[in-house]
Amino acid sequence: MAGQGMHQSQNLSLQQVLAPQLQQSLLILQAPLLELRNLVQQEMETNPVLEELPDEPNSEERNDAETASDEKFKEEFDKLAKLDEEWRDYMAQSGSYTGRSQEADDKRQFFFDSIATQETLQQHLMGQLNQTVLSTNDRKTAELTIGNIDDNGFLQTTPEEMALNTGIPQEDFENILTLIQSFYPPGVGARDLRECLLIQLKREGKQNSLEYKIISEHMQDLGKRRFPEIARRMGISVEQVQKCANNIAQLDPRPGQIFAAAPQNYVLPDVTVEKVNGDYQVILNGEQIPHLRISNTYKDIMAQDGNGNEVKDYIRDKIRSGKFLIKSIHQRQQTISNIAHKIVNRQRDFFEHGSAHLKPMTMVQIADAVGVHETTVSRAISGKYISTPQGLFEMKYFFTSGYQTAAGESMSNTSVKEAILDLVKSEDGNSPLSDKEIVEILSQRGIPIARRTVAKYRTELNILPSNMRRKY
Repeated sequence: MAGQGMHQSQNLSLQQVLAPQLQQSLLILQAPLLELRNLVQQEMETNPVLEELPDEPNSEERNDAETASDEKFKEEFDKLAKLDEEWRDYMAQSGSYTGRSQEADDKRQFFFDSIATQETLQQHLMGQLNQTVLSTNDRKTAELTIGNIDDNGFLQTTPEEMALNTGIPQEDFENILTLIQSFYPPGVGARDLRECLLIQLKREGKQNSLEYKIISEHMQDLGKRRFPEIARRMGISVEQVQKCANNIAQLDPRPGQIFAAAPQNYVLPDVTVEKVNGDYQVILNGEQIPHLRISNTYKDIMAQDGNGNEVKDYIRDKIRSGKFLIKSIHQRQQTISNIAHKIVNRQRDFFEHGSAHLKPMTMVQIADAVGVHETTVSRAISGKYISTPQGLFEMKYFFTSGYQTAAGESMSNTSVKEAILDLVKSEDGNSPLSDKEIVEILSQRGIPIARRTVAKYRTELNILPSNMRRKY
């Protein structure tokens, strides 16, 4: 017990000593390319001994900047990664760590806040309101109404509730709501899906159409695709109901979503894979990262006798910090490169033929192959992208569990999903495949899979159950 307690004490002491370096190393390893560039630039602003190399450093400068290849640093870096989980547990218990430092969170948020954002639905509605001539009271009523419209374009309350909460007559809210429902996008301001679709049909002049009547009188049956029931009640054929349902499907059930789309952030791949002379080459993107070195000016100051110990201690600390930053960046790039090479070696069929040929692959397998800890792989691929002949993918896309086929081959979950999707795409619409039938077909292909797993994958692929996929 005493020996165990001594070992824990040593571990804790080491964690406390390495904590600042651990934070920086892991932050650099985990940061995507654009974020890393910002981090390096911020570090250059706070550390005067760092300077940027020319675009094409000579061999001497490159050796100076990339001293990270020494074994001592590799051992230290891997030790930091292995201690990560224990260190986080310790710091969480001490109350001084919450995942990222507040400063790091602020920098990260500032980076994302700096990205230009598109107009919101509320801003767009207010812009149309500003072009409408209204009295002061009506404008206030309209602003209150727009404030209660969610990002999907639906009114989250009723004119009655707004009237009770504000003292403004309910009739005023009803009139203003009618005005807002005439705004773009069509269907905005609806209280439910039924009203949303009816507004869109009205805007198209189809208030006398079969589609309008089906939505108005048979919305519940339409949602459950009970086409024969709708046909019987309306006295029309099932084929007519099917045709109307197809037309209704062209309407927008969430009109506000065109303004709530994810911002178009730029993605810079950390790695590019290209086929050259029949073989795949891994190219690391380092152009966005400033090439750093320790300024000779400060090395000269350290060598001068006239400077006091306080100045030398300050410079020595900054040089040590700068060297560690340079080494951490180099180690990050080397780790990502090693992982990318292993991905290419193991997933050659994917690069040749696409996602249907993706093989199962775990982080433990890659960690063992690269010679690092599993947590290092997890952090190294976090938020990183790889450009391939098949398109741009997150590196984590290649890590997936899978199945052993009857032929003894490995098949990833992604490949199984692709197979299910292909089956549904090619099925007979009059007699769609049930989950049980999909299981049987895949079993015939040598892919053992449970029915509940097919149902799970179908849900993840946004594929409806067979009874709701039937076409008439």
